[in-house]
Amino acid sequence: MRKAKLERKTKETQIKILLNIDGKGKSQIKTPIFLLNHLLEIFSFFGLFDLELFAKGDEFHHINEDIGIILGKVFKEALGDRKGIERFGFSYAPMGEALARCVVDISGRPALYFSSLGPKDLNFQIKDSKSKYSLLDFKSFLEGFCQHARITINVGLLQREDLHHQLEAIFKSLALALKEAVKINPLFKRRVPSTKGVLD
Repeated sequence: MRKAKLERKTKETQIKILLNIDGKGKSQIKTPIFLLNHLLEIFSFFGLFDLELFAKGDEFHHINEDIGIILGKVFKEALGDRKGIERFGFSYAPMGEALARCVVDISGRPALYFSSLGPKDLNFQIKDSKSKYSLLDFKSFLEGFCQHARITINVGLLQREDLHHQLEAIFKSLALALKEAVKINPLFKRRVPSTKGVLD
């Protein structure tokens, strides 16, 4: 089983996380950001990752960003030496009228690319009685994740209307892409999937 457990305590946030990459998609998630809870459940379910995550803190932005950071760290630790993995993964996922594409490379070179997003798109927010969330918030979360998991992530929104649907489509396509990328390919025979022989 490829799994890891981490705890992060700062003056701003307290987060505990347990991740099993070779799981069944079970999750227990409790954070003050209600929509992010739902999106992380989607990530767990469609990636077949078992995820336990508990977070609290003093400010929305800090909690959101720190959850991305610790999820990236625990993902990298759970993967270990990355020998035998497919390394690449991609997926399309629709949600209502929204359509998202995600392509990932577990390369050791962290980078995040969002296609076709301007300032107006990034700052548009979902607001309800319990939470708010925008594509800019999601981008901050995902930047923390990819930097600390050391993954290249390319996200494209091909059809857009409802922001909630856009975020769900992105999380589903990300989970499905990562599920493919972490699979063990028996033809690699425990080799690191790089012509260099290492993934830094």
